[in-house]
Amino acid sequence: MSKEGDHSDAGKMCKLRRDAVMLMMMVVLVSCLTQVMPDTNKGEGDTKKKSNDSNNNNLKNTKLPPCAACRVLTDSFKKGIESTARGKFEGGDSAWEEEKMISYKKSEVRLIEIQEKVCKDVERGQKQCETSAEEHEGLLEDWWFREQESEPDLHTWLCIYTLRVCCPPNHYGPQCLSCKGGTENPCNGNGKCKGAGTRKGSGDCSCNPGYQGEFCDACSYGYFQAYKDDTKILCDQCHKSCNGPCSGPGQKSCVACKEGWIMDTEKGCYDVNECAADRSPCKRNQFCVNSEGSYSCLECDKSCDGCNGDGPDMCDKCADGYILEKDMCVDNSGKERDRHMAFARYVTYAGLTLATCIILQKSTIMAAIVGASVAAYIGLSEYYLRDTPAPPITPEIPASLFNPRPDVSN
Repeated sequence: MSKEGDHSDAGKMCKLRRDAVMLMMMVVLVSCLTQVMPDTNKGEGDTKKKSNDSNNNNLKNTKLPPCAACRVLTDSFKKGIESTARGKFEGGDSAWEEEKMISYKKSEVRLIEIQEKVCKDVERGQKQCETSAEEHEGLLEDWWFREQESEPDLHTWLCIYTLRVCCPPNHYGPQCLSCKGGTENPCNGNGKCKGAGTRKGSGDCSCNPGYQGEFCDACSYGYFQAYKDDTKILCDQCHKSCNGPCSGPGQKSCVACKEGWIMDTEKGCYDVNECAADRSPCKRNQFCVNSEGSYSCLECDKSCDGCNGDGPDMCDKCADGYILEKDMCVDNSGKERDRHMAFARYVTYAGLTLATCIILQKSTIMAAIVGASVAAYIGLSEYYLRDTPAPPITPEIPASLFNPRPDVSN
């Protein structure tokens, strides 16, 4: 008995040691995973952060043209003026200024506050803006203390007249010449002056869609003149059925018609119904849908073998596996299955009846009782099957896929 007990205790100890080793392995594995996964996520986060930082640095280091760079600087300075407006300060500095009779509006204190914030709000070209602010710090101070009264707009004073890197609106080039069409209404208001406001460009007009000419004062191909006076011309697009020019609005004004339209002396360009042709333009098992100037081909219903519209009620004839029922092609596989099941059921009933007669032919009473039971079973089964709809058939996945057989080779 003592030897058996010793063997039992030894087995228990071995099992405990195995369990302890397994537990330690699990702990080590979990700790490794918890260390690796955060590092992976951190690596992904660092990659995204580096990408965003790279994009931001690229924007900040963007080199802008001289006029654009000057405008960025003056716009940022103006935002500083707005953020330090007198109405935003109550008490504190304002009380001190009133005592000292110093105007905060043009004070050096306010200028320093603005200069500390200038270019901080700039995203594109920030480095260039900061360099320009340092380079032109003296000019900014001159405007703040001396020129602000006579020229309240910093951009005009600094960029146009002092640094001469920009031109007044609707002027272009090194000498700031007037844009074509004049400075009041360049390009007749139907285009943009190339180089306007800068010391660059040619001053030529880049016309808006629908306009052409040196001064954008004529309608382009496919447009017609809807309005014109001494200073303005308006051009509207021709009707979509027109192929080229037109004399006015609507399809009657077309000179020629696009493909998919046909010219009529009274109606002008009207749509051709390609779907009404004797031969359909669509492939087999497709039906045609007409649209203005075109058509489209859509697939027939899966129950159809040829069709003239969408749905199982528009079939020319039914596809294999479908039958025509109440002017509609319906799935025939269910009916075939029901017929096979009914046949098998009736054969089963006949077998039960025949077996009852053969087995119980010597006992009339027992045969009557069993026969009545079989008859009741058949009647109730048929009643139930007739009034109860068949449940949908869903494929069953073998349990062996989830619970594989244990390896018994050992």
